[in-house]
Amino acid sequence: MSLFDQVSEDIKAAMLAKDKVRLQALRGVKKEFLEAKTAKGGDGELTDEVATKILQKMVKQRKESAEIYKTQGRPELAEGELEEVAAIEVYLPKQMSADELEVELKKIITEVGAEGPKDMGKVMGAANKALAGKAEGRMISEIVKQLLNS
Repeated sequence: MSLFDQVSEDIKAAMLAKDKVRLQALRGVKKEFLEAKTAKGGDGELTDEVATKILQKMVKQRKESAEIYKTQGRPELAEGELEEVAAIEVYLPKQMSADELEVELKKIITEVGAEGPKDMGKVMGAANKALAGKAEGRMISEIVKQLLNS
C-alpha cells in the first residue's frame, strides 16, 4: 500500500476514533500529497520517495513552529504542533541515532576522500543522497562539521 493510500485509510480511522489532532495532521498530509500529485509538470503520480520528502518537510516545519511558539511563551500552541509531528512521524522511516549516523558519515568521508572543512560540500552532497529520509539534514551537517574539524 502506498503512503497516499495508507494516509487516506488512517484518516477514516482517525474520524471514527474522534482523534482530532491526528485527523487534522493527516488531512494536512493528504492535502500536500494531492497538491504534489496535481502539480504543474507532474505526471499525476506520487511515489513513496516523494511522499517521504513531503512528510519530512512537514515535520521540520512543525518543529520550527513549535520552537517559535515556545520562545513567544505559547506552550499550548507548541504542544499542538508537536502532537502533529508525532502523528506524521509514524509514516517516516526510522531515524538513525547519532552513533549510527557518525559511523555512516565516516564511511562517506573516506569514500569521497575528504580531508578537512573545505570538503564539507562534497561530503554533504554524498551524505544527503545516501542518508535521505534516515536522518535530518541539520544533524548530518553538525556531525560532518565535527568529523572534518577533528
